[in-house]
Amino acid sequence: MVIIPDVKDWTWVLSRPCPECSFDASTVTPATVPGTVQNMLPRWRAVLRRPDVADRPDEATWSPLEYACHVRDVFTLFDQRLNLMLDADDARFENWDQDQTAVEKDYANADPAVVSAELTAEGEQVAESFAGVRQAEWGRKGLRSNGSEFTVLTLAQYFLHDVVHHLHDVDG
Repeated sequence: MVIIPDVKDWTWVLSRPCPECSFDASTVTPATVPGTVQNMLPRWRAVLRRPDVADRPDEATWSPLEYACHVRDVFTLFDQRLNLMLDADDARFENWDQDQTAVEKDYANADPAVVSAELTAEGEQVAESFAGVRQAEWGRKGLRSNGSEFTVLTLAQYFLHDVVHHLHDVDG
C-alpha cells in the first residue's frame, strides 16, 4: 500500500491551535519542550507494545509503527536543526522528504522493540538539547529549504506539534 505524501505546510500551527490534536503553540517555549517530550516517551513505548502496531487503519494512513519510526526520526532531525541554529548564524536546513525516508528505512517492517529503544534514546537526546537552550538564544534564526524562517522558539513550537499530533494520530 502506498501512502499519499502529506504536502501541507504545517507552519500555520505557529499562529493558531490545531483543531485535530488541540495543540496550542503559544504555550510552548524551549524550556517546556524537555518535560513534554519526556512525558510522551512512555506513551510511545505503550503504542509500540500493541499487538496490532504494524496494522494500517486504511490504505492512506501509516500504522502506529510507521508513525513511531517517523517520530524517532523527527527527534533526530530537530535535534540536528536546533544544534545547527545554536552553532551557526542564519542556519539553513536541507529538505527532508519524510515519505522517502519511510520507504528507504522500511518503516512498515521495523522491529517495534528496536524502534521503542531508538525513539526513547532520540527523545531523551532532543529533550536534553532543548533543556540547554538559554533564553537569549530563543531568537536565533534558521531557514528551511522552502523559505520558511524559524527562530529557536518557533522551531520548538513546530517540533512539539509534530510529536503531539502524531501521538494523537495513534491514540497514544
